[in-house]
Amino acid sequence: MALVLERKVLGLTFKNPLLPASGTFSMGREIDDAFFPIKEFGGLITKGVTKEKRQGNVAPRSVETAGGMLNSVGLQNPGVDKFIEIDLPFMKSQGIPVIANACGSAIEDYCYVVSQLDKTNIDAIELNISCPNVKEGGMSFGVFPESTKKIVSAVRALTKKPLIVKLTPNVTNIAEIARAAEEAGADAISLINTLSGMAIDINTRKPILGNRVGGLSGPAVKPVALKMVWDVYNAVKIPVIGCGGVADYRDVIEFMLCGATLVQVGTTMLADPMCIPKIAADLESWCKQNNIKNLDEIVGGLKV
Repeated sequence: MALVLERKVLGLTFKNPLLPASGTFSMGREIDDAFFPIKEFGGLITKGVTKEKRQGNVAPRSVETAGGMLNSVGLQNPGVDKFIEIDLPFMKSQGIPVIANACGSAIEDYCYVVSQLDKTNIDAIELNISCPNVKEGGMSFGVFPESTKKIVSAVRALTKKPLIVKLTPNVTNIAEIARAAEEAGADAISLINTLSGMAIDINTRKPILGNRVGGLSGPAVKPVALKMVWDVYNAVKIPVIGCGGVADYRDVIEFMLCGATLVQVGTTMLADPMCIPKIAADLESWCKQNNIKNLDEIVGGLKV
C-alpha cells in the first residue's frame, strides 16, 4: 500500500487507516482463512476480552433492520488468559499493530484484564466503557464524566501501553465524556459504539432478540457517528478514531474530515467480507486523484 495511506498514531505505524471494529471479525482467523489476508488492515482490534470466559447472550443474537442491524452477542469470548495463550500469537504474527478491546462488569474486572494484557506484546488497549456496571445497577461506565474518569484512572495506573477509550453514543454530551477520559489519562478516543435499539415481531408481539434489546450499527448510524466524532475532535487534544456505518472509501474520508485519524469498519464486513481491500484501494486512488500526499491533509478539514 502506498505511503500516502500510512498513519503514525500513538507511537505506532499503521499502513492504512482501516481497523476492524471490535466484535465484528472475532479474532480474525475466519476472515484470514476464507476471504482476505487480515494483514491488509492497517491494524487489528480484538473482539471484546473479559476477565473470565463468557458464553454470550441467548439467541437470537442479531436481526437485520432498515439501514443496519441490531446485535446482542453478549461479549462471547474465551477470557483474557486464553486469549493471550491462543489468539494473541496469531494476531501478532500478521506484522501490524494489534489493539486489545478490554471489557468488564466492574472496575476490578477491567483492572484484571488490563494488568494481564500489560504483560504481553500487545500494542495498545481499547477500553470499552460501554459495558454495564453491575455494581451500579447496570448503567454503563461511560455515560457520566465521573464514572468515566474513575475507570480510566484505575486502568491508566496499570499500564504504560497506549490507552484508547471507546465511548458509547447513548449519552447527552459526548464531548464532556471525552474530555473526562482525556483528563484521566486516555491517549486516544474511539467512537461510536452501537446505539441502543429494539426490534419487534408483530405476530408474537415479542422482541426478536433473545436479550430483548441490542446495539444498532450499520449505515443508519453514520450521521450520528460523524456528528459525535466532530464534537469530540473539537473538544480534546488527543487523537480520535471514528466508527459507525463505514461502507466505502467516501465514508472513511467523511470521518477523517470530521477529525478521525483512524477509522474502524464493522457491520459492512458482514454484507461484503471483501470490502477492506477495496476500500483501501479506492482510498488510495482518491488521494492520487486529489493530489493528497498524506491523509493528515484532510483530518479535521471539514469546512464549517
